[in-house]
Amino acid sequence: MRLGVNVDHVATVRQARRGRLPDPVEAARLCERAGAQGIVCHLREDRRHIQEDDVKRLRKTLTTRLNLEMSIARDVVRAALAIQPHQVTLVPERRQELTTEGGLDVVRARRSLAPLIRSFQRQQITVSLFVDPVPTQLKAAQDVGAAMVELHTGRYANAGSRAERVRALDALRRAAQASRAFGLSVAAGHGLDYHNVSAVARLPELEELNIGFSIISRALFVGLEQAVREMVERMHRRPSHVFQHQAA
Repeated sequence: MRLGVNVDHVATVRQARRGRLPDPVEAARLCERAGAQGIVCHLREDRRHIQEDDVKRLRKTLTTRLNLEMSIARDVVRAALAIQPHQVTLVPERRQELTTEGGLDVVRARRSLAPLIRSFQRQQITVSLFVDPVPTQLKAAQDVGAAMVELHTGRYANAGSRAERVRALDALRRAAQASRAFGLSVAAGHGLDYHNVSAVARLPELEELNIGFSIISRALFVGLEQAVREMVERMHRRPSHVFQHQAA
């Protein structure tokens, strides 16, 4: 199970002063040193945190893999094709949202997605689609030629009751199995933290978890390298119960 660390919120702090620090590229180096096997960043249309220069520098300096989250906006697509990250993850994006809300509607967008995915594949860039754990979306991801899906774990992470969380975890399990049956590699992410990650990490079909906010938040108290190490440990810990909250 790989851990990809999202460094967007390091850039969020930097952009509060429009300065140079803290540098998300330096943060990415620390994450790699602590055991992260990939770095994630989201180049949003409004450039609210990560900037194109950040993506360029990450691509040049990382020793692992760069996963660029992005919408299908033309200027973002042009930037991604020019920078050539190892992977792009296509996500829905709305200007007013604080963070990505829900998965990409691949069924509705399949006509525009298929040629876009081919353009990335011609550059040897792996394409993942951020989707809700719904069978129709997974089949559509296969149909448009994606190599990978990232399952949206928000419903699981935000579950308000034991029954709701059981249902959400089961939906993730079935979606991971279906994804593999469709020939897709499987990642997961959104809202995962030190309390809830273990049960998701135990799903055998999952290859990667992408986590950002909880790690950066934890880093304020223990430092970034320690925060990453703690997350890696939690990912490999056997949960005594799906709903048992452990102190971070």
